[in-house]
Formats: sequence, structure tokens, C-alpha cells
Amino acid sequence: VPARASSHAPPSLSFLKPSHKDTTSTRQSRALEQFFFNLHGQVGLSMLDLAGASQQNIDFLTSLGHKIYSANVIHSMEECFGSDPSVQTNPGRIEYFLRSNFDYPPQTFDGVLMWDSMQFMSQALLNATVDRLADIMRPQSYLLAFFTVNDKVQEVPSYGFRIQDNKTLLVTDRGMRPTGHVFNNRSLEKLFGRFESVKFFLARDNLREVIVRR
Repeated sequence: VPARASSHAPPSLSFLKPSHKDTTSTRQSRALEQFFFNLHGQVGLSMLDLAGASQQNIDFLTSLGHKIYSANVIHSMEECFGSDPSVQTNPGRIEYFLRSNFDYPPQTFDGVLMWDSMQFMSQALLNATVDRLADIMRPQSYLLAFFTVNDKVQEVPSYGFRIQDNKTLLVTDRGMRPTGHVFNNRSLEKLFGRFESVKFFLARDNLREVIVRR
């Protein structure tokens, strides 16, 4: 299986603030269902999972006939930038982060599972990441991402995601992380300005689920 994880050992997440023991719950996801509906009937697609190499995700995606590549963006952010969000503006460190996670030829991927990692990036890092994604995704490919709706908080929950079926996730609460952004429909449409379309799904638990088409 051509899964590729980061070549760096996962560091300890010193700036993660768990308030309780990790808990796992089941979540129905309309965006996940839409993501797989868009790819229905196709095989041999290249998928990028940015939550780390999860055997459950690998098994599910390969069972559909796809190839999966993996990187752990959250661990990589800790390794590249530490716990100080201001360091995420350093151009050299941003480029190192991009090489560590998105070092692929242009138009490599048909689908990208970004999960909730974008909301923990500085604006400079976020813009650079979206630009790189636009380069390595094929036309008419799809990206899945989650954003917290509440715009009055400086910290939001971080989650781990495993795919149970085409519309169900196993979600593990990883504690709280700082965020410096307000993500609303307008800001997300601007962020993905190089992409063809952005579709929003608002869930009951205040997560805005987003499907972006390249």
C-alpha cells in the first residue's frame, strides 16, 4: 500500500491542552458522504490523508480501489513551529513544513482529507498551504475540511478522525488548541479563491464541514 507518513518521529504535543482523557464518539458527516459520492464509480484514484497513517482509513480507501498517501499535519506543525503561533510566519519554516507534507508533483491527487487541521494555522501558513494544495490537486478533485463555527473563542477542540463507512466517522477528542481565525463562509470562499467551488454543511455540533472542488 503506497501510504506515506512523515519521515520525522512524532513529537510530544506540548501546546495541546487536554482537559480530560481522550474520548471517541461516532459522528455522521454529510460532507464525508458527499466527498465519496463525488468519487463514486471511480477506482485507482490517489488520496491524501493528512491526519496521519491510520490503518482504518487505509483499509477503507484501499477497499474502494484507491491509493492512499499519508502525512500527520498536526505533528508536523509542532515539529516545524513549536508552540508559538508567531513562528508560523517564518518563510523558511513554512517552506520546510510544505516540503515535509506536500512534496508531490503537480496534479497528483484526486482527493484530500484535510480534516480540522487548517484552523490551527497562522494566516501566512494557511495561505501557503492552500496554494500548495491547489498545485498538487487535479482539476475536478475534492478536498474535505472541518472548521469550528464559534467565532468568539481563542481555542477550539482538536480531533482525530477515522473513517467507519462512507458517511460515518469515529472522532477522538484530542483536547484544545489555539486558533487565531474566524472562519465564516465568506472568509473560506476567499481562502479557496483558486478553486472552482466551495460547499458548506453546518452540523449540530458547531462544526462547519466544507467540500472544496479544485
